[in-house]
Amino acid sequence: MNDTAAAKGRRSPRRWYRYRYLYAMALPAVVLVFLFNYVVLAGWIIAFKNYRAGMTLWSAKWVGLKNFNDFFLRSDDYIFLLRNTLVMNLGALFVGLFSAFVFAILLNEIRHRFFAKLVQTTTFFPFFISWVIIYAFMNSLFAPSTGAVNELLAGWGWISDPINLLGDKKFSWTLMIGLETWKGLGYNSVIFLAAIAGIPAEQYEAAEVDGAGRFWKIVHVTVPNMMPTLVVLLILNSGWILNSNFDQYFLFTNATNWESMQVLEMYIYRYGLQLLNYPFATAVGIMKSVVSILLVIGVNALSKRVNGQSIL
Repeated sequence: MNDTAAAKGRRSPRRWYRYRYLYAMALPAVVLVFLFNYVVLAGWIIAFKNYRAGMTLWSAKWVGLKNFNDFFLRSDDYIFLLRNTLVMNLGALFVGLFSAFVFAILLNEIRHRFFAKLVQTTTFFPFFISWVIIYAFMNSLFAPSTGAVNELLAGWGWISDPINLLGDKKFSWTLMIGLETWKGLGYNSVIFLAAIAGIPAEQYEAAEVDGAGRFWKIVHVTVPNMMPTLVVLLILNSGWILNSNFDQYFLFTNATNWESMQVLEMYIYRYGLQLLNYPFATAVGIMKSVVSILLVIGVNALSKRVNGQSIL
């Protein structure tokens, strides 16, 4: 055992030298990640101080856990914040991955390759569209007074009052989940298609020899081979359950639907940049980050215990 460890120790400098150009290429990215993702965490100290704009960080008075206490014990904001955040993000996660899972299978079964590529390209395109453009498009279609859909339905006599899809809070959750699913469908399906492409042809041939048709080959060959990819995506995305697309909610939130659209990202923006309460906003952000890390670890451990698959 000691000889093996010594041999590995001798090989390490040689390995570093052998791959020195690759390490040199990766070094700028590592430095940038370290600077902008880890060094800035020193700013978390603001959450434990009575800091105000214009003060130096070290001259601010230490207040301990006061800002965390204000969020959890002196306010009930976290109740509807967590409700809205979890409902929309969990809904978008499960509906989005399930839709992409099924869509990838259906796309793979299309025998006409040109048509399959056309559909794949069409569904992948929304991933690159800005939320600003999406909002403008939705507003032109579903605005209560000038939206094309409302005008068309009213002209046909199907509705007497316009449908306020963008303003009525009862549509907010469904709208956000639907838009995120539509936007990410093509991207997620590409990942599943890559998993399907890696399935050995011998498995399909063996299933065909056993008399399986197209449907049962999907059930017994395609789906089981896609499950590890699905598990990995669920684990990776579990850390983003409390994180929302700020630009998406900033654009779609208005005075009539804010109660069902207020998520943690918008709450932090409101207290941090609008009310200039940096310590409180930082405390909420720390809580969100810590819970996200714990979720990834927990989901990974649960997956490892249940089906033996994990990423850590």
